[in-house]
Amino acid sequence: MTQTQYMSPSHPGPERFSGQLPDSGPGAQEASATRLSGPLFRDDVDPAAAQVAAAEQTTVLPPIRTEAPPMTDPGPTPAAPKPARTPKAGRDLRAAVGVGLGLGAVVVVSLFIVKWLFVGVVAAVVVIGMWELTSRLAESKDIRVPLLPLAVGGCGMLVAAYLGGPEAALIALALTSLAVLVWRMSEPPENYLRDVTASVFTAFYVPFLASFVMLMLAADDGPQRVVIFMVLTVCSDTGAYAAGSRFGKHKLAPRISPGKTREGLAGGVLLCMLVGALGMHWMIDNGSWWQGLVLGACVAVSATLGDLGESMIKRDLGIKDMGTLLPGHGGIMDRLDSLLPTAPVVWLVLVGFVGAGS
Repeated sequence: MTQTQYMSPSHPGPERFSGQLPDSGPGAQEASATRLSGPLFRDDVDPAAAQVAAAEQTTVLPPIRTEAPPMTDPGPTPAAPKPARTPKAGRDLRAAVGVGLGLGAVVVVSLFIVKWLFVGVVAAVVVIGMWELTSRLAESKDIRVPLLPLAVGGCGMLVAAYLGGPEAALIALALTSLAVLVWRMSEPPENYLRDVTASVFTAFYVPFLASFVMLMLAADDGPQRVVIFMVLTVCSDTGAYAAGSRFGKHKLAPRISPGKTREGLAGGVLLCMLVGALGMHWMIDNGSWWQGLVLGACVAVSATLGDLGESMIKRDLGIKDMGTLLPGHGGIMDRLDSLLPTAPVVWLVLVGFVGAGS
């Protein structure tokens, strides 16, 4: 082991000693200063080499900036985009109005050109409505309703009502129900009662109630009766929507249809009575304005109950709409919900006031 030897600052190290003593002149002082800057120990590392080694092994970090960056004006904050405004009723009003006008044009043209053409239009609507209803029953409740016998029997009910009156429509309903009972026997007996009950309900709810439109059509002023029936039903929905969206505060049936209000019902009744008075006076033979007031009030009540009735069905099935065939409206059944129960009411009131018309 090598022993470190202490060297006096004034004593030159072995590596610098040349064998001569230093002078006392200026050169001697410079040499002494040079010697004083050297290492004090024999094993000291050369400072220049130490700095090079430290630079190679040490990563020099940049100085931490402690001063805050200069403040700049960011300019005006861009406004957040406004969310798309949706109609209060939750449907596309433009599409709804367009589809409604198109359907109205088809009805008017078929009514006043050939009555049988209108019968075909109603038959097509009824079959599509039954297809929507039976499809939703199968999807939501696994209820199997045979559509073919219902479609044939439903069209038969419409033709029977137009040609033979209410008695023929009742006979067609009974035969359709019997056909459904027999048709279902070809399948296993499990859930037989459930399926046939739903089938008979479908036959009554869609084609049988629609057959009262055929009873109105069979009168001498049949097209006018059908028009006032449809116009009043639309007025009930329109008046209720307008009044309810503006003044509605008290819920009519919150557990069934939270959007309906008592103020909306009042608006529908008032608009129906006004239009009913004008329609009975100008469109129905031997009709008077006060009869139109009664007719309008009855239509507003029956249309509202029909709407609530289908809302109950849809809530039980856990669906929002019966279909998607009509943009802005939903399905065919979503438009028939008010028309179907209103048809027998209008037919009965008109028969009571002005007779059957044939």
